Amino acid sequence: MNVSMNVVFIGGGNMADALIGGLLKNGFAASQLRAIEVNGDARRRLADKHRVACFDAPQKAYRPGDVIVLAVKPQQMQEAARFSGLKANANLVISIAAGITLASLSRWLGGHAKLVRAMPNTPALIGAGVTGLYALAGVSEAEKKQAETILGAVSAAVWIADESLMDAVTAVSGSGPAYVFWFIEQLAVAGESLGLPPDVCQKLAIETVLGSAKLAAQSADSPAALRERVTSKGGTTEAALRVFDEAALAEGLRRAIEAARDRGAELGKMLGKE
Repeated sequence: MNVSMNVVFIGGGNMADALIGGLLKNGFAASQLRAIEVNGDARRRLADKHRVACFDAPQKAYRPGDVIVLAVKPQQMQEAARFSGLKANANLVISIAAGITLASLSRWLGGHAKLVRAMPNTPALIGAGVTGLYALAGVSEAEKKQAETILGAVSAAVWIADESLMDAVTAVSGSGPAYVFWFIEQLAVAGESLGLPPDVCQKLAIETVLGSAKLAAQSADSPAALRERVTSKGGTTEAALRVFDEAALAEGLRRAIEAARDRGAELGKMLGKE
């Protein structure tokens, strides 16, 4: 892993915390990482946990060539961008705020073009996430590799060719953990309705989802092929899947993900206003 770069995080919340921890585990020195956080308590927690330098203002934090990670909530991005004091195109800037388009971010940064938009998800907090990445044309291959290195410290990374598809990434993987948690919840509740104890149901549901995901990740076969392998003709799994088909669950999931995508686009337009 390339550990020659220095990284500054603007925002010291959970995702910055996870990324800093992941980078340290992957060979970065604490001296290569800095954070800017206006909240004193959050700033002290980050400094005490990771032994990285933390600042209350950007002017004190920057070094030549720093990669800047904007790790604030979408509603705070416009203020954070203008607070950053960055000079146009002096640094690679990575945004991890859902919904914020790079056109809006560039405008708030005074025409900055060296921008990468990233959409990580919450499993990144335990180093098991996945991130969709999109870069403007002005970002070099070396800078794209820097962005992949930073986000790759806590997640797998995939590059998206069209920024308009980042709302789809948000709908599938950004919101995706909530769909999986909901499925675990419903699987456990169904088990309880059949008479199993709640603690047993939760264990069965979590381990089944975890093991199935691991099997899918490690197998050369598609999820469809793995599903067919479990589904014996006239068996219990076939009976359950028939009910799924009758209830049009696949269609419902597709419409749900489309709704999430559309809402992401709406929020981007709302938050992108001056």
